[in-house]
Amino acid sequence: MSAVRPYRTIIRRVSRKIRVGSVEVGGDAPISVQSMTNTLTSDAAATIRQVKALEDAGADIVRVSVPDEDSTRALKSIVRAVRVPIVADIHFHYRRAIEAAEAGAACLRINPGNIGSPERVREVVKAAKDHGCSMRIGVNAGSLEPELLEKYGEPCPEAMVESALNHARILEDNDFREFKISVKASDVFLAVAAYNGLAEACDYPLHLGVTEAGGMIPGTVKSAIGIGNLLWAGIGDTIRVSLSADPVEEIRVGFDILKSLNLRHRGVNVIACPSCARQGFDVIKTVAILEDRLKHISTPMSLSIIGCVVNGPGEATQTDIGFTGGGSLGKGAGGHGMVYLGGKQAYKLPNENLVDHIVALCEQKAAEIEATRGAA
Repeated sequence: MSAVRPYRTIIRRVSRKIRVGSVEVGGDAPISVQSMTNTLTSDAAATIRQVKALEDAGADIVRVSVPDEDSTRALKSIVRAVRVPIVADIHFHYRRAIEAAEAGAACLRINPGNIGSPERVREVVKAAKDHGCSMRIGVNAGSLEPELLEKYGEPCPEAMVESALNHARILEDNDFREFKISVKASDVFLAVAAYNGLAEACDYPLHLGVTEAGGMIPGTVKSAIGIGNLLWAGIGDTIRVSLSADPVEEIRVGFDILKSLNLRHRGVNVIACPSCARQGFDVIKTVAILEDRLKHISTPMSLSIIGCVVNGPGEATQTDIGFTGGGSLGKGAGGHGMVYLGGKQAYKLPNENLVDHIVALCEQKAAEIEATRGAA
């Protein structure tokens, strides 16, 4: 509805740009959102189904685990069947990394210091170069090197940054710089401090995440605080929200974090009141239904659903589409609310027609926006 105001502008950290398949990460590229499958990668059909569900939710990048040869064999057909770039998650076996690169992975998640001799590292780097793979150095507070734990006594920001830079140096020594770095922890304070330290120490793109954050609600809260804190400071080039939930929810939460900070917009941004005795319709139920019915819309737009006329008109003037309830829920059915279009009062609408009508308006608005983009 309105231009971005100066106080809503975040100045992003300047980082070098790499590619994860068709997706640019770092530099002036949009902050990408990713998730990870939880199917057996060796079950190609199940993994493809889940990747496609993530694609439909808006995922830019999807990671799959490749712990064995069956998984790297399946990877080739997975990569061919999906649109998004696939990151192969490698832990200790360098052969899996080479096989994943040969199978078409766009990126290897690997810590080069953990895969053995310098010769093995060179082989992995050669495979990455030969097949156009980037890499992600993935440091985790729960699996730091024994020598760093001995040096620092416990996982701490300094140990995590040192680990990341040590791994980065190995790749740089092999003339490989197409990589991004993460320094994840389940503790929000530890993760944020580590990322802040790493952001000052290098210009590589950073993959943000609070690892093992928990279930849907606590995991979302932790991730919003940790990832949001860093993004607000301009740090971060790609994000993964780690939830013990359907991976699709990770994508939705990731975009909601970015939308909240005005960093990236996808789909309908629903502004809704928490409801109270003044509401003219059941706000909570209505919003839940609308959020589900509007999931298929990827075009950015704003929608306000407010239960009464106290804050409703003001919110509606700031959104593309709005509905403000009138009357009181306690007075029974038959009430009407006001529809706002483009921030202006348009017409009254019976409450019982609210959901279907608002969905139709949002679909129409999406079509108009896309038509304008196509014409441009």
